[in-house]
Amino acid sequence: MTEKYKIYIPEEMRSRLMNDAELFEFTKNDGSVNLNAFLKELLVNYFDQYREAKKQLLDTILSDLSEYSSITDTDAGAIADKIINTYMRSGEYGSGRNATITLTVSGRSLDVMSSIENNMLAQVSLSQYINDMLSSYLSISRSNSEMIIFRDTFEDLNKAIKSNRIITFSSTSSPGPVFTIRPYMIATSKEEQCNYLLCTDDRFWQPRTFRISRIRALYLTADRFDMNEKTLQELKEIARRNPQSASRNIEAKVVMNDRGIHRFHMITKNRPDVERREGNTFYFNWPRRQLEDYFVRFGKDAVIVSPPECIESLKAFYGKALDAYRRAEKQ
Repeated sequence: MTEKYKIYIPEEMRSRLMNDAELFEFTKNDGSVNLNAFLKELLVNYFDQYREAKKQLLDTILSDLSEYSSITDTDAGAIADKIINTYMRSGEYGSGRNATITLTVSGRSLDVMSSIENNMLAQVSLSQYINDMLSSYLSISRSNSEMIIFRDTFEDLNKAIKSNRIITFSSTSSPGPVFTIRPYMIATSKEEQCNYLLCTDDRFWQPRTFRISRIRALYLTADRFDMNEKTLQELKEIARRNPQSASRNIEAKVVMNDRGIHRFHMITKNRPDVERREGNTFYFNWPRRQLEDYFVRFGKDAVIVSPPECIESLKAFYGKALDAYRRAEKQ
């Protein structure tokens, strides 16, 4: 059974939800963002948490009001409801333009909507209840939002990590192969605010990282593994520095002019840690791919002068870009 609901939310809220849906790669067959599929997962995985948080807040307010003997229990309940449903409502989205979304639900998401309709609408409309729940979700950090949307995956991964269980899964970033993995820990990238599984590949024993939102068909096998302390420490270091990549660090030297140094201080996202500095020369011990991806934006203001493979990589990158611009000029 499938039902459709028209929900009215602020345009800014819709835009932020679209951003999350895109980040977590909810897409249709044509590649466009599938907001409906994202909202269905949000409903199923966040409703109980939101309802419990709201109940705890209500209980706290009622407890405080009960200290005043002049307020009856009935009045206390009415005041508490008024506070939660009116004064505690987020004004973050102001009175801007509203957007209409058609929420198509079935299965578990339909059960949640039916529960809301039958039990939660004494003081508010369905649209307002959904608005409040979505506003509450958007107040949560991105890394915790990912834990909500992919709750089942996180629960299974934590279970596997605690019990040293070997797991198998596929990943949307590498279509095709099924990975057999020894899971060690989950780490959050401070820059991206995404969560990564840090692990070793059971075939090659090499460190790997996988973005958790891209894990599919996760299966916990009955096989267990002994955690290797050396590997654990290596993965902890990867988690501290750059959990989105398990590639080996390289020794690199970068020469920056004054503009490059200024940009280095300003551009903090994915910025590598400086090992030491000698004037305008900076030394790094960092994964090669992340180092190149960071400094490729600097152009002539920051030049990687070693190791040679980084020099050749960036020369090829800028060379291809120059060729593309020359072709564009001739069109």
